[in-house]
Amino acid sequence: MPEPSDKDNKKQDAPPKTDEKSRREFLGNAGLTVTAAALSGAGALLSGSDEAEAKATWGEWFQKNYRLMSDDEKKEAVARLEKRYTEEYGKKTVVDSAPAQEGVLFGYALNIQKCIGCRRCVYACVKENNQSRDNPEIQWIRVVKMEKGNFLAENMDKGYPDPAGIQVGGNAYQNSGVVLEGEHYYEPAQVPEKDYFYFPMQCMQCEKPPCVKVCPVRTTYRDPDGIVVIDYNWCIGCRMCIAACPYWARRFNWGEPNLPAEEMNPVTHYLGNRPRMRGVAEKCTFCLQRTRKGRYTACVEVCPVGARKFGNLLDPESEVRKILDKKKVFRLKAELNTYPKFFYFID
Repeated sequence: MPEPSDKDNKKQDAPPKTDEKSRREFLGNAGLTVTAAALSGAGALLSGSDEAEAKATWGEWFQKNYRLMSDDEKKEAVARLEKRYTEEYGKKTVVDSAPAQEGVLFGYALNIQKCIGCRRCVYACVKENNQSRDNPEIQWIRVVKMEKGNFLAENMDKGYPDPAGIQVGGNAYQNSGVVLEGEHYYEPAQVPEKDYFYFPMQCMQCEKPPCVKVCPVRTTYRDPDGIVVIDYNWCIGCRMCIAACPYWARRFNWGEPNLPAEEMNPVTHYLGNRPRMRGVAEKCTFCLQRTRKGRYTACVEVCPVGARKFGNLLDPESEVRKILDKKKVFRLKAELNTYPKFFYFID
């Protein structure tokens, strides 16, 4: 049998072929693709293109979290959006960036004894704050209709395990008093309805907000005037804030918001009512585009029975402070230690 040659030994000793080359090619091609996309976007920015939406979108991808921006960066972000919205909705749009005022801590008080459940506050809020009209329909204010209920004699023999109700009385499941398990959507012929009362709810602007604590990217935070805000451009859509809120106060854009151009409110704020995008959370901001200019919120202005009051909690002469001093006031779910600045009261 012939001896193996050196050539044969080299063939046998050669290491097995790997896919290292193919991996390098893949990474190289991926890098070229990303670079091409970046150059394309940069070209759109540097060109004289009038596509304001494309420019704004590209700029937004690379901007900082709003609270970390310099004043110049904030001005650039606002200018991008103003041009984009003006072209998109066909009307001159202002995106305000007014910061919190010194010496101001906003608070809200609502008289549940006066509320008639008309929900004008809901629709005024939708109009003022550019909420999606349908598919998806977004409403920041929720009015819960609750049955007054009573204890009934005919239920006395319905207890169990026997008619005497040794463990559970026959009236155990009757509504009586304030319970939040009411109707969240109702369309009566007129309000108020007999034997019902109404309990509006919205963001409580907590002093210790659980939504801020759980946000993994710190896109929601509490401003010095007490308003909890959202930087929509940094929201990643994880919805942890929605899960953490005990007041059902946050909404999520599952689809592209539907905001007709003719109904769009062009007076906006960067952290408030500017048009949102799909995949972000949103909520009541005490109409900061109004309140930081010394105006009432839209819901306060529209309430036909004067059930809603708003003002500076640090001002002893403000309406809300006088209510706290003189009325029977309570906070919803106070046991959770969120310390809401939204109060309920009765005369």
